[in-house]
Amino acid sequence: MRIGLFYGSTNCHTEMVAEKIRDVIGAELVELNNLKDVPVALMADYDLLILGIPTWDFGQLQEDWEDQWDALDSVELDGKVIALFGMGDQLGYGDWFLDAMGILKEKLAQHQVSFIGAWPNQGYDFEASKALNEDGSQFVGLALDDDNQWKETDPRLQAWCVQILEEYAAQIG
Repeated sequence: MRIGLFYGSTNCHTEMVAEKIRDVIGAELVELNNLKDVPVALMADYDLLILGIPTWDFGQLQEDWEDQWDALDSVELDGKVIALFGMGDQLGYGDWFLDAMGILKEKLAQHQVSFIGAWPNQGYDFEASKALNEDGSQFVGLALDDDNQWKETDPRLQAWCVQILEEYAAQIG
């Protein structure tokens, strides 16, 4: 199994979380790919994709993701399993909490992919989010807020890493 973890990170918070995820799952399984340095086309080389995206300002994409946004349309992703994690500020930007993660899921759903790693929305304080599933009960991926809930980051990502590995194993049989 090859796991490609792709992320964009302006202020290094998303990069630090990506490194923690790699360390939890194992460096022998997870290869980090900073979108500042690699093309999204490399996503086609992996069995499982973990994608990390922070939300900027009022629900905007992070610049490294934005720079390669159109290229996502031509990446061969059919059959891929994808887990998403997002970074945001639920108190300062509560009307747009993790919107970029929801926008990314919508973009990727145009391909024949499957998603794992939905995360409960309990324990957060926000007004609105494009990263909620259809019934609003879960985020489409791991929701992290290092600005206001930094003490929750490590326990949440530990649990989520176990969750996505179990969900992936169930999908591949």
